[in-house]
Amino acid sequence: MKAGRAPDFWWRPPGLEAGLLSPVAALYGALARRNLANGARAAFDLPVLCIGNFTSGGGGKTPAALALAEAAARLGRKPGFVSRGHGRVTGKPLVVDPSHHGVRDVGDEPLLLASRAPTAVAKNRATALALLIAERGVDFAIMDDGFQSQRLLIDYALITLDARRGIGNGRVVPAGPLRAPLIDQVRRADALLVIGGEAGAGEAARAAPVRAMARAGRAIYAAKLVPKSRAILIGERVLAFAGIADPGKFYTTLSELGAEVVETHDFPDHHGFSDDELLDLTSRAAEAQLVLATTRKDAVRLATGSETARAVLKDCTVLDVELEFAAPSQADWIVRQTLAAFERRRWRPQRPPKERGGRLRRLSAATCGFPDRV
Repeated sequence: MKAGRAPDFWWRPPGLEAGLLSPVAALYGALARRNLANGARAAFDLPVLCIGNFTSGGGGKTPAALALAEAAARLGRKPGFVSRGHGRVTGKPLVVDPSHHGVRDVGDEPLLLASRAPTAVAKNRATALALLIAERGVDFAIMDDGFQSQRLLIDYALITLDARRGIGNGRVVPAGPLRAPLIDQVRRADALLVIGGEAGAGEAARAAPVRAMARAGRAIYAAKLVPKSRAILIGERVLAFAGIADPGKFYTTLSELGAEVVETHDFPDHHGFSDDELLDLTSRAAEAQLVLATTRKDAVRLATGSETARAVLKDCTVLDVELEFAAPSQADWIVRQTLAAFERRRWRPQRPPKERGGRLRRLSAATCGFPDRV
């Protein structure tokens, strides 16, 4: 397995590999359960919507976060994103400036988020939120991931689920893709957003989490990722490459758009392309007279990469997708539910930490070293 790429056996029925790793998975699951129950949650005086998933890797979190930021803005809020900034080299908390920062500074997903709303990155998301409030005055926070970290007190936790892959073999890391035992995650989630999956496609893969959420009385929403331009690659013969959690989903989308996907190249999620890799891709495409195609997330990394990377990007067709809810009102409803949960939190007496199942810290921007504007 390459770094950053989930092993194939995670997405098959449990077998020898998962069995051998079960003792380590049991220990990991116990630690994750303890963190979910006892995380030191920092409370801020603004609504916090968390977009998470049950498993490691992609699940549509970033497109969902972008769509819900638009909904929050429609409802008169000033949304902002907080992220850990996976893959960045610098450790300093930053408010993302797309005209100044690159992937090494903030990570690839925060650059995408910052194109839509103010975004801050820090190892501790409480620090990121304090910075975002102090510098940009946001009044509605959206966490891109971080459901299991429990660093922030969450008003509404929306879990995204890739309908095609579901929760794989249903085992906990490293025996499977689950970040914590499913039941422990369900207890702390407010709703499930199933992304993709027409009738009969991947039903078995998503059955367990959907059933668990339904039994717990949680809301279940549906959405799909749709290309912004449906005519972008019709009839073209394509060499497609992607460094995302599930490249297969990207290739399937290209085929559905009418492209002939002749050759594919998978790279680990958040992969930093070397010049040799990119020159090899362009050479293969030229020899076979193929159009280079990649994802917007990969394009962000190319755009802030080497001179070779930027030159290759000019020759690439980039597929942009956006999240489309099954019912247009669902995004607004999720934001309204977050606002309602925040109001309940503001006005009800706080119970002692032991009764809440975790430690609660009330933080202001000043607590994290920033002017107090929370």
